[in-house]
Amino acid sequence: MTAAASAARPRRRVLLLGAGLLTAVLVLVVARVLLGTPFVYADLAVRVLLGEDVPGVSFIVLDDRLPAALVGVLAGASFGLSGTVFQTLLRNPLASPDVIGVSLGSSAAAVFALAVLDAQGLTLFWWTLLGGLATALLVLWVARAHRAGGAGAGGAGAVDDRFVLVGIGVAAALTALIQYLLSRMPTQRAGDAMHWLVGSLSGATWPRLAVLAGALCVLVPLLALLLGRLRILQLGDDTATSLGLPVPATRIALVVVGVLLSALPVAVAGPLAFVAFLSGPIARMLAGRPSVPLAALVGAVLVLAADVAGQNLFGRIDLAAGVITGALGAPFLLWMLVRSAAGSGR
Repeated sequence: MTAAASAARPRRRVLLLGAGLLTAVLVLVVARVLLGTPFVYADLAVRVLLGEDVPGVSFIVLDDRLPAALVGVLAGASFGLSGTVFQTLLRNPLASPDVIGVSLGSSAAAVFALAVLDAQGLTLFWWTLLGGLATALLVLWVARAHRAGGAGAGGAGAVDDRFVLVGIGVAAALTALIQYLLSRMPTQRAGDAMHWLVGSLSGATWPRLAVLAGALCVLVPLLALLLGRLRILQLGDDTATSLGLPVPATRIALVVVGVLLSALPVAVAGPLAFVAFLSGPIARMLAGRPSVPLAALVGAVLVLAADVAGQNLFGRIDLAAGVITGALGAPFLLWMLVRSAAGSGR
């Protein structure tokens, strides 16, 4: 087998996996629109999508289920991209926005805005974004990850481990803050905040979808431009600097993009637990190597599958997507911790 053929095999595998995951996304979108109570027949859904007004069905398809399905696609893809950015940048599979506190920073800011400012709409959206960004910058500053080789003798690896450890500590503090704010809120508002904190697509609307789609139209091309620099960073700070890469500025740019990709779906759908954490490792296991596009598709599949399952597999009980993703992510996190401990003990 020639070298060219050997190099083409992984690329072909990624393309086939991408096609399979994209097909799964489309099937899940259809399932999210048709399944549920009441069940919508495919011919009626097609008539609605073609512009016909079908009493009862038009509202269910256009105002309820289709926006939820599309928000699920974009939110899952955004979480997947964000998790992969952090995990690759910090060279640590545990370094997802869920684990290091970025998602909790967004949530804490949103709960604060709800509790103190009675924020709604775009005001709540901006508080969520700023909370995630402020948390990431705080963790970045405390861990001194903005300095190339800032961990001293430990080098870049020590910086990456310190970032994760500091993030876990900040996440614990933010959890306490959220609990305190919830305890001080009126019962009705605390219930609304708790529902949002679980992570759900039930509040998806066309305006929220438009905001998320517009932001991703800016962030995804920006991330594509930074991916080349991210690959250079994987060679080590010293090598990247010798190649002319501005390491601190590049690291901060990637962190900001990663935070925005995480905070945007939190603002729209709540903190869907562990989607960012799961997407990158699952994509890597499927493809045999890291893949940013596959991580985005895996994230979309996870969110949609969780939402479809929560709406249809538990009888009369509707479970939010965040409950399902949390149930999947917790054992996976434990498995990753056990595997990391076993690897380090060798």
